[in-house]
Amino acid sequence: MTRRWRLAHGRFLDLGDKALVMGILNVTPDSFSDGGLFVAPEKAMEQARRMASEGAVIIDVGGESTRPGATPVSPEEEQARILPVIEALAETGDLLISVDTYREETARLAIAAGAHIVNDVWGLQREPGIGRLAAETGAGLVIMHTGREREKNPDVIADQFEFLGKSLQIARDAGVADDQIVLDPGFGFAKDSEENLQLMARFAELHALGFPWLVGTSRKRFVGYVSGKESEGRDAATAATSVALRLKGADVFRVHNVAMNADALVVADAIRSRDEAKD
Repeated sequence: MTRRWRLAHGRFLDLGDKALVMGILNVTPDSFSDGGLFVAPEKAMEQARRMASEGAVIIDVGGESTRPGATPVSPEEEQARILPVIEALAETGDLLISVDTYREETARLAIAAGAHIVNDVWGLQREPGIGRLAAETGAGLVIMHTGREREKNPDVIADQFEFLGKSLQIARDAGVADDQIVLDPGFGFAKDSEENLQLMARFAELHALGFPWLVGTSRKRFVGYVSGKESEGRDAATAATSVALRLKGADVFRVHNVAMNADALVVADAIRSRDEAKD
């Protein structure tokens, strides 16, 4: 089933028939895998162009590391890092831009600078005003699950339903339309390796919530737990998780290595199309 994801500035994406890749662009000095590589705006633009040429349809720009134990930055520092990059990306006219932030004011400035999507790792539960902002601007909204700073349900799927159910109520109360929303199960966010693997194995159960799904497994610790590789060597294992999750119905894949995951997802889509034709 194809569903249209409505975004800011009159843009949209059709989800369902083809896996879509979101390229990670961290303009931070301390992200766990690529910290410091793309802080300079010209380096960030070079990387964005490379990812787009390799098949990314969305570039996700982040100015604060969300790795465990990362040092928080001020809103002003976050904005100083990301806004010049978003403005430069927007000038190209063809790229879809996501801003990875949980701060309402940063999100507002990013949309004004040309961003189409707000990717909130706190699922609207840190700054609910992001919901009102999305309703006002028509921005696409990624609502992510996290287990941080709260007591989790021991069942990984029940915990998804509890947390995301609260987030979806915040969004609806703010006036966000369902066709603006994509959900993210938050792989790696206060989940140990066993919880992440269980979440992958039971991923199809999440479709009961009725929304498309974005997944972000790229180079994460549980991928290293399974593969035995350090972060820079986890791309092949990441691509394997992308294929597994695509076959279970995920739509958008947030990754560092766009080319490898795009190639793997073409194969997954070919398998899916034949499964659907058989039905």
